[in-house]
Amino acid sequence: MSALILLRGLFAYQAWASDELLEKIASLDQHVHYEERHAAIRLINHCHVVARIFSAHLVGGSHSYDADNTADTPVLAELRVAVAASDRWYRDYLEIVSPEQLSELVPFVFTDGDKGSMSRQEMLMHVALHASYHRGEIGRILVQLSITPPWDTFAVHLHQSEPSRRLQVEPLGAACVPLDAQTAL
Repeated sequence: MSALILLRGLFAYQAWASDELLEKIASLDQHVHYEERHAAIRLINHCHVVARIFSAHLVGGSHSYDADNTADTPVLAELRVAVAASDRWYRDYLEIVSPEQLSELVPFVFTDGDKGSMSRQEMLMHVALHASYHRGEIGRILVQLSITPPWDTFAVHLHQSEPSRRLQVEPLGAACVPLDAQTAL
């Protein structure tokens, strides 16, 4: 599997996971769980801002952010629309970027003024892994409220988006070594 195909799958997963989590956040009572809901929205907004910053880096453009979050907390409905648009942008970008471009090193400036450089592939991985980390933080907030968070895993996404994967019932066979047997090796 090529890196480009894997990245396309990863960003499809990210869009799915973001939508699931934003739906769960929207269900939180704004009065009873004000602080937790606010913290979750701030974390999602942070992920969104970082994604927009890196989208500018990916195309050699500029952005208007001077920090990795905004001073004001957006309204959740507006943030959902913005996150969905950003997720679409990344999926569209992955349809036009070439494998050669993915490996190109791109210089940029962080919001704190430090200089950096990453390949486009590294930037894309950063955006996806960064968002996953913070979705996990929000999941922990939900658990502390005794609310079951969305089942945010790549495997769940793959099996929901491609139900035919559930039909795969043949084990790999001898090529698989059970974990307890690996310790004897």
